[in-house]
Amino acid sequence: MSSISYKPSYQHHQYPITINHVAVSVLDLDKAVKWYTEVLGFNLVKPPMEGIADDSYLGKLFQDIFGKRFKKLKLAHLSFGNQVGLEVFEFIDPKEEKRQNNFEYWKTGFFHICLTDPNIEELTKRIVDNGGKQRSKIWELTPEKPFKVVSCEDPFGNIIDIYTHSYEFIWRSEEYHS
Repeated sequence: MSSISYKPSYQHHQYPITINHVAVSVLDLDKAVKWYTEVLGFNLVKPPMEGIADDSYLGKLFQDIFGKRFKKLKLAHLSFGNQVGLEVFEFIDPKEEKRQNNFEYWKTGFFHICLTDPNIEELTKRIVDNGGKQRSKIWELTPEKPFKVVSCEDPFGNIIDIYTHSYEFIWRSEEYHS
């Protein structure tokens, strides 16, 4: 066990910080936008746009964020049902490469998004029927409780977990504690 002592966030902030957006990188932006909007029902906030390394404001911004090698990308802005954004990137120059093993859980960094859908079986089937994968069986988080989880993958190699209930409801619930 670690000797680190955790204190509730309210001791450091006036309010809990919210997630603004999550970003994924794909090999085909148009296919990804179509899949996320049609299969998962995400909202298209801003249609695909092109970004290039040039002397424009956005060109300089992209160069600062992605570094000197960056030359060109396509980007679309979507949103989840609770207004959290999903940025979908296709890097054109330098061309991105598909990872051979996209689930490198042993490496640090973000490695999945999690959606909430009470009909976990139906959403899992819709993902699989539309080119994605079901990576695990559907599990009860605690036997004899209503909380379920499944790990899936979109057709672009991004890991998507699905919970049947909201994050806080599951992990703060008196029912969960066994």
